[in-house]
Amino acid sequence: MNNVDRQYKELLDYILHFGVDKADRTGTGTKSIFGWQIRHNMKEGFPLLTTKKMAWKTMVTELLWFLRGDTNIKYLVDNGCHIWDGDAIKNYEKYNGEIDWGPFVTKEEAFVEKIKTDDEFAKQWGELGPIYGKQWRNWNSRSVFYKGTEHVDQIANLISELKTNPDSRRLMVSAWNVGELNQMVLPPCHYGFQIYTRELSLNERVKEYERRGYIKNIDPLDYVPTRAISLMWNQRSVDTFLGLPFNIASYALLLEIIAQQVNMIPDELIGNLGDVHLYNNHIEQAKEQITRTPFELPKLQFTTWANDMIMRDNRNLDWILKEVVATSHEYWFKLENYQSHPAIKAPLSN
Repeated sequence: MNNVDRQYKELLDYILHFGVDKADRTGTGTKSIFGWQIRHNMKEGFPLLTTKKMAWKTMVTELLWFLRGDTNIKYLVDNGCHIWDGDAIKNYEKYNGEIDWGPFVTKEEAFVEKIKTDDEFAKQWGELGPIYGKQWRNWNSRSVFYKGTEHVDQIANLISELKTNPDSRRLMVSAWNVGELNQMVLPPCHYGFQIYTRELSLNERVKEYERRGYIKNIDPLDYVPTRAISLMWNQRSVDTFLGLPFNIASYALLLEIIAQQVNMIPDELIGNLGDVHLYNNHIEQAKEQITRTPFELPKLQFTTWANDMIMRDNRNLDWILKEVVATSHEYWFKLENYQSHPAIKAPLSN
């Protein structure tokens, strides 16, 4: 059994047996526990759950949206990602009341169509406030006590620091901007992450050289990594059935992307989880998933073209993001040998 599916099933089982009944802001009700940790060695495969089919493209689209610094759902809906639609609709109805969109479509369908076709509507009502992307790429640092840069690009700073001071204990990115929480449609659930690197042994470097093979016109000493890189994220609120599988895979992909940018080998992925809960309308789905036998984990591979752009042409993350948006993420990285059980549907609580 792969390790990430095993840990996830153990967590589901623990919540079912020991979770306490707890109310929540959505009115759905939950079974909840406090405090859990997920650990995964990236050498064992990419941690995309196999005990239910995961929406890989949707997860990739959301992460790229974060990294672009975007906070408007227009990009998401144009690319078939609808996980933030409910929050945008809830925000719209907060100011406009519940609107009758007509007898032939649901309000969700009508709202998404307006976002797609009406730029002014999308600009106003597709905006979610200063959530993840804003904080990651454009943290507002204006203060009467602080003079200098008014906006901080935490991702760019992180990559720069990894290249120049990889043993730093300050390799951190935060989305929990206390001064802007009241402007967000939803305060960050996964509110920050930290990076850790270590030197590779000679044996580890040799194995990596053998795995990568020869790259034309590049000296092996220049491209074979000297360090391994790990990522640990912190999460205050965890929708265990729908959200957590996305969070695990999303931060794994973020780790892979950062590792590629700084030429390090992905090592450990760690999630520290706070209020870990199953919504009451996810209980039967969780029981079904626990019965399923996992498959082997898939592999994530960066394409030869992506390796050339990063390693030989020294393209930075922002250039890559523009190219990914203009083409397709499959030009850059591919998920290989993903085998899973069928999807299990469950309602999203907003």
